[in-house]
Amino acid sequence: MSTRLAWGPGVLLAAVGAALGWVVHAVAPVVPWLTASLVLGVVVGCIPPLRRLLDGVFRPGLAVASRRLLRIGIVVLGLQLSLLDIARLGWIAVIVIVVLVAVGFGVVYLLGRAFRLPGDEPVLLAAGFSICGVSAVGAMSAARRSDPEDGGAPVAMVTLFGTAAIAVLPALAVPLGLGQGRIYGDWVGASIHDVGQVVATAGSAGAAALAAAVVVKLTRVLMLAPMVAIASVATRRRMRAAGEDVRGPLPPVVPLFIIGFVVAVLIRTFAGGALPPVVWDIAGTVQSALLATALFGIGASLRLERLIRSGWRALVTGAIGWIVILGLALLVPLAVSLA
Repeated sequence: MSTRLAWGPGVLLAAVGAALGWVVHAVAPVVPWLTASLVLGVVVGCIPPLRRLLDGVFRPGLAVASRRLLRIGIVVLGLQLSLLDIARLGWIAVIVIVVLVAVGFGVVYLLGRAFRLPGDEPVLLAAGFSICGVSAVGAMSAARRSDPEDGGAPVAMVTLFGTAAIAVLPALAVPLGLGQGRIYGDWVGASIHDVGQVVATAGSAGAAALAAAVVVKLTRVLMLAPMVAIASVATRRRMRAAGEDVRGPLPPVVPLFIIGFVVAVLIRTFAGGALPPVVWDIAGTVQSALLATALFGIGASLRLERLIRSGWRALVTGAIGWIVILGLALLVPLAVSLA
């Protein structure tokens, strides 16, 4: 059987799952498309009669969906980010956001180590919570050549707390004195993981909050490139120390899909005004479709029994890390106001 025929059934299944996720989102807009796709994948993976097919004929395609399509989705994500929008935040705000990402990453990583999460779960959880959710988990996993199973708990925690934020953050806005305008949007963009969850949380507060939230969020997304490059360099050193470079090529210092992401950012920055808005809207839809397909593939490949064994530790790590990041993110509206 040719390679394409081998992975075709699994990719088709993941695409159908992503389409069903979109239907769920259309019927219940409060449920993000990506979250719905992941949950549907997990549900499919829990059906005993289907497991033989998922681990058999569908497995090659699900692997392609959860890795290759995820990376392509990350590249297309770069088309949503313009350096000009980031520049308008002011240098104080940008520095604060960069520090927030670094501190958030460090806190969650240390918590994961303290709770003895297995394998690469601590670093993947830290990337997901501090940078851009599932996209960061996938990018960091690729750079570190992590065991696919290590991504299960981080993806689940990013989805759980990101979804909870859709209800929790609007409820906290008034008691914290943030209102429902730009200040609230800055906080949302600085604290929530996935772009889709940011849109869902800030969109209900109006256009000003949504615009502010997206710019701050995409500034965090830009940190994906240097963080993944650092992880890749660390992986190369680890493999050399272990002598693993003898058995195969080392991962690149900067993975190809991260280079593509940066190129996409530059295209949006310098060609953003030359093309009609519909082009960028289509790119956003394609990005969401690719990531939804990848998330269904990830969900269908998960095995809940493994998540249950370390789930409580990942849950506590995620909860504490989320609270810390919510608190630190309150500095971003202050920094923007000073800019």
